[in-house]
Amino acid sequence: MPEISRRVFGGLVGGGAVTAVAGASAASAAAATPAERPFQARTAAGRSHRRPNILFILGDDLGWADLSSYGAPHIRTPNLDRLAAQGVRFTDAYSGSATCSPTRFSLYTGRFPGRTAGGLAEPIGDRAHGLEPGHPTLASLLKQAGYATALIGKWHCGFLPDYSPTRSGWDEFFGNFGGALEYFSKLGQLGDYDLYEGDAQYKDLRYYTTVLTERAVEYVSRDHGTPWLLNLNFTTPHWPWLTEDDAETGAGIAAKIRAGGGVSALLHNDGGSVAKYREMVENLDASVGKVLTALRRAGQEDDTLVVFASDNGGERFSYQWPLSGAKSELLEGGIRVPTVLRWPAAVDARQVSHEPVYSPDWTATLLELAGARADPAYPLDGQSLAGYLLRGEDVPERDLFWRVRGNRALRRGDWKYYQDADGKDHLYDLAADAREQADLAADRPELLAGLKAAWEEVNGTLLPYPAS
Repeated sequence: MPEISRRVFGGLVGGGAVTAVAGASAASAAAATPAERPFQARTAAGRSHRRPNILFILGDDLGWADLSSYGAPHIRTPNLDRLAAQGVRFTDAYSGSATCSPTRFSLYTGRFPGRTAGGLAEPIGDRAHGLEPGHPTLASLLKQAGYATALIGKWHCGFLPDYSPTRSGWDEFFGNFGGALEYFSKLGQLGDYDLYEGDAQYKDLRYYTTVLTERAVEYVSRDHGTPWLLNLNFTTPHWPWLTEDDAETGAGIAAKIRAGGGVSALLHNDGGSVAKYREMVENLDASVGKVLTALRRAGQEDDTLVVFASDNGGERFSYQWPLSGAKSELLEGGIRVPTVLRWPAAVDARQVSHEPVYSPDWTATLLELAGARADPAYPLDGQSLAGYLLRGEDVPERDLFWRVRGNRALRRGDWKYYQDADGKDHLYDLAADAREQADLAADRPELLAGLKAAWEEVNGTLLPYPAS
């Protein structure tokens, strides 16, 4: 094997080689992707100076290795793989939290979820909590900078009458307010119909992913007179485990919801399978492909920055090898997510980045690229990656911080401090051990103490959790 850095080796073996299936060696993994090279910013002479359109696409509970370009041996995602090949694939990208609502808070505000009362709900499950309309958001700040803004799909940052995307900076909203819904009836976690256009119910009983895809295609196909932001938030592949062929199964779940089953019915614990999950992910991939095709046909591909990511780690049927853990916890499997970026006018294709980045960084990045400024009264916790992506600068040195009930974590470089639900502290070297099995806490007590103190320092600036 040619000599490679320790970080790159960790990225290939523990951070996402395309062929990272069981038994694959680092050498074979590297050989399988000869065209993918370490990220390098394009020279200034080769970049567009126009402010980009921004298309930010979120999958829902999509695991880190659920795309074929991230190692899934049984799922085929040609459209998302092509998107990655046309830009940058991030191996060490993270969500802002381990569940839906707080990650969306971190993306929309650029701040830790614990900065706001609504962000303490993990996730939001009632009408009492939400993103306060007066808080600056990515959408409101871009709107002030002259952008048109829209959110299509899952909001999950509060319910009507108090909370809504249209009250937080988005000009247009089409989607669901809650965290999950039955894909045909649109009955949601509170038991009522949950598909809206603006703040008014919109009736459409077709498969939800299809409906969202059509709306997104229509939006990107418009003759926009200004740059635009579209947050496209699919619910796929979140439970219940349904595809377009499962209307009858969906009707059974809807009947249970009407009978008072609520979230228990939506959890679909008596259904789903690895094969069904594969169908859902592949349907998501096809839907993204339709939106990207519409973008190209509208002549907006070159000047649109596209980011695709997941809101947190995977669930029951997700493929996450070699990571441990899953949604709701701060092991790598709960927060490391597939993330790709494409911007033909400014960023070269077929690149891979092993730099640690996470949701609030994208907020800061997009604001800078759009020529917008954060509100000084609400300082960002994320760091802009614009210098890294466009000017060849190093990613800003900082700790990545997470806090959820029952878990805490902080990453500094390759080192990760993790406290489990029993209150036990752990220390992992992610470059050598992305699976988090070799606990070095006893071997490096001073390092552990330093990372733990750094976590405590940030935590001291956040709102405390209410008594449960």
